[in-house]
Amino acid sequence: MFDIGWSELLLIGLVALIVVGPKDLPGMFRTLGQFTAKARRMAREFQRSMEAAADEAGVKDVAADLRNVTSPKNLGMDALKSATNLDGPDEDSGTATLSKERAEIADKVREKTAQTARARQAKEAAAATKPAPKRATPKPKTPKTAAKTTAKPAARKSAAKKPASKPKSTGT
Repeated sequence: MFDIGWSELLLIGLVALIVVGPKDLPGMFRTLGQFTAKARRMAREFQRSMEAAADEAGVKDVAADLRNVTSPKNLGMDALKSATNLDGPDEDSGTATLSKERAEIADKVREKTAQTARARQAKEAAAATKPAPKRATPKPKTPKTAAKTTAKPAARKSAAKKPASKPKSTGT
């Protein structure tokens, strides 16, 4: 709005102090504050009345439409949507019937999977309620089979003879 820095405000305050005097300066600043508050209130009221008039005339709708039309994001989207047919298949095209058939097949697969899962759960529940069968203990070996499994003692090899070593002498 106004490009006034702190140094300019200090200069204006000193001039006002000299011209008005220290006695009347607080009253002058109070009056100045009330005047600026009244000016801001009037500007805000004017702005609100202009916005209300624009709303009644439909200017906001036109402005929003204009923004949507000129936005770079939406510039090519209409052509792209119609080219790629993102809105869904046309009812007269073969794609619509194909997608219906696929949906029916998917439903059948889901139902068959659910039936299989229920059957498996019932089978697991039945197995859980049955007591576990006892494990068979191994039979003890009969003497006949024990004789067959015992190995013959290995033949002893004769130890190779070592040459006699000289007795060690102790130093006495």
